[in-house]
Amino acid sequence: MKKTWLKTGTILVAWIFVGTTVSATTIEFWTTETQSDRMKTIQLLMDTYQALNPDITVKLVPVDENEMPSQMAAASAAGTLPGLIEGSSELMLAFGEEGILDEKGASRLVDKVGKKRFFQGALKMMEVPGGGNYYALPYHGWVQGIWYRADWFKDAGLDPPDTWENILTAAKTFYKPQQNQYGILVGTKPEAYTEQCFTHFALSNGAGEFNSSGELIFNSQQTLDTLIYYAGLAKYNPPGPQTWRARDYYIQGKLAMFFYSTYIMDDLALAEVAAGSLTNAHFPQLSKSTFDSKLVDNTQFVATITKTKPGAYGAIVGLGLVNQKSKEKNEAAQKLLEFLYEPTSYITFLHMAPGGMNPMLRDIASNPDYLNDPKGVFNRYGRNKIEEIISGLDNIGSFTIVAGKTFPAAGKIYAKQIIPRMVYSATIEGMNPADALKWAESQMKSVINE
Repeated sequence: MKKTWLKTGTILVAWIFVGTTVSATTIEFWTTETQSDRMKTIQLLMDTYQALNPDITVKLVPVDENEMPSQMAAASAAGTLPGLIEGSSELMLAFGEEGILDEKGASRLVDKVGKKRFFQGALKMMEVPGGGNYYALPYHGWVQGIWYRADWFKDAGLDPPDTWENILTAAKTFYKPQQNQYGILVGTKPEAYTEQCFTHFALSNGAGEFNSSGELIFNSQQTLDTLIYYAGLAKYNPPGPQTWRARDYYIQGKLAMFFYSTYIMDDLALAEVAAGSLTNAHFPQLSKSTFDSKLVDNTQFVATITKTKPGAYGAIVGLGLVNQKSKEKNEAAQKLLEFLYEPTSYITFLHMAPGGMNPMLRDIASNPDYLNDPKGVFNRYGRNKIEEIISGLDNIGSFTIVAGKTFPAAGKIYAKQIIPRMVYSATIEGMNPADALKWAESQMKSVINE
């Protein structure tokens, strides 16, 4: 049997075996990386895995993160569950609590990959309550913050947007709708991006969903104050219910600051990546624009926001093994998960979004092959800045962990999109924030009591 090497960029990714084999086991791998270019890279990895394991076939299935819960429920009812899934830590906690995930298999693989290799903050977000076992394995993650026009702030004599007061002052200062310029972008549509923005503010005001005893405390003065502030801040958004797509305003020089994860780093640095935001395809208020090569230099990043306490927010995306009735399917999924942690596979996956997809293994974070991404993004920002961002993954906060304890019910609440629906009611539909908060509390209680 003949074999040859396949490469993409500088990373070796595949053996191609020339010959004909018959697959005995078929599994599905569901990924939330639905963009076509990312799907091509992941498919290449799946082809590599199948070439190394000719008795296994992997069907790659893209699933929008917002639709993952409903699709998982449908697959469970039909008896067609995937073997391996990639999704947020909140989804992993929700599916784990429902008994869909293989905790024992995941825990064994954490030990096999090397528990001490992981960033411990990331690993904690996948932990089964009580400690010792894990619902899934952390695979990549990002840190959220405010990206802002440092040159505009300097000219206006404004301080960085790192406190509620500074953020609101800047949003008002730069809000000039008659000039098609806006102060800030925060999410207002009922979807994941909105919850991410709101949670960052909530954490900075000491708000939470649960206390350390597991009691629901969402309907608090801290949360209400956050929602009132958020609704006021959203008035300085670009027009209409908004989501992450309105980053186009920033890339076209029409926005002072916006919430985004480190996924934006390549858009700010590379013309070919920014191209999708330089059109008028998504917003009639925008026109076709040319790439601003100085934008990356004029942009600064604030990761920690302060009101009553410092608040940092980020997200961990994990790989979860789904319980299968077939031993062969279980083993095939476990082998695939191990393959995805091998250095060449792992770095190839992470390089789909340099800066956005940060590794969960410390040794990969310092690997020269990882830091030498094919697009040259890391070179634009510098190694020190990249390592600083990645190290922040040890300390990011979320509603799912309180005082070191994991609460899977928070994942179930996340899956129901209760918080973004609450924000939409208060910002777009004009509902009184106190009433919107009471509604959210009642919905959370229903989820907890299911």
